[in-house]
Amino acid sequence: VQLQASGGGLVQPGGSLRLSCAASGLALDYYAIGWFRQAPGKEREGVSCLSGRGTYYADSVEGRVTISRDNAKNTVYLQMNSLKPEDTAVYYCAGRSTVFLSVRPNEYAYWGQGTLVTVSS
Repeated sequence: VQLQASGGGLVQPGGSLRLSCAASGLALDYYAIGWFRQAPGKEREGVSCLSGRGTYYADSVEGRVTISRDNAKNTVYLQMNSLKPEDTAVYYCAGRSTVFLSVRPNEYAYWGQGTLVTVSS
């Protein structure tokens, strides 16, 4: 199983970014894919999760973030709008071999490399 996150960058407050997580070696129908982030000096936190059972969003991003998937491309997306400076972090995607939703990092076995999101004017 391999996961590759991309799409990070520098964006002004109020702007948008779409992160991508390209998966190989797994079928999205049978896995939960989560997005996590880690800011400097802080613990890794769950942002959102998607599986065949539905989606979940952390309170900190509810209403500003949409998670989706393209089965044909085996890719999961995280559309982030109305970005704030406090959204600045390295964002990671991760997978677990169950369809039950979770945003607990220790429940994920497969991790991609991070992509840096910087929200600054």
